Amino acid sequence: MPRTTWKSRTKHELIIEVWEYLDCESVGSRELEQIQEALQEHFGEGASSSSSPASIARTVADEGAVLRHPEVFECDRRWREENLKKWAFLGTLDFSRLSSAFASVVKLEERRLQLQADSDDEGLKNLREVVAVIRKDLLLKARSKIIDDRQKTQLKEVSHWLSVWLQSAELFSDWLDLRRRSPEFRKRFED
Repeated sequence: MPRTTWKSRTKHELIIEVWEYLDCESVGSRELEQIQEALQEHFGEGASSSSSPASIARTVADEGAVLRHPEVFECDRRWREENLKKWAFLGTLDFSRLSSAFASVVKLEERRLQLQADSDDEGLKNLREVVAVIRKDLLLKARSKIIDDRQKTQLKEVSHWLSVWLQSAELFSDWLDLRRRSPEFRKRFED
């Protein structure tokens, strides 16, 4: 598709504008990918990664497009697989103990740096949202009456790490290194 200056101000409007520009009666894989490409060009990486082919197809179908369903399903399946690969590392995170939590924050930092290098603002936003949810979950677990005091202390410590990460991710690695070397930390978590 030739580079075009789009006039739309919202994703919904742009989806319709590109579909009309393509001047096609039916929409399948090729058209959906072109619409995603235009979303990415116009709104940035996050726009195409947050707009599934199925949701785009639904939008143009509401405007009267005829969908080539097998192609739409296949295109959406491929898109979802790619997005799952991007976030598969989340399943490897473990914040239940200090040692595994440290390894997990290293993975978070690697992911953050990769998203930053890719200028993926939407991905960075999503990562921050995920970390905020993890932090909240740790605090809830730390309040549990069935968890022993030692584990509660560790969960609170790790939630504090994530709080610092959310506030200042750029300084986090240095802060964590200093924190782990501090006399207070060493005394509290001797092993």
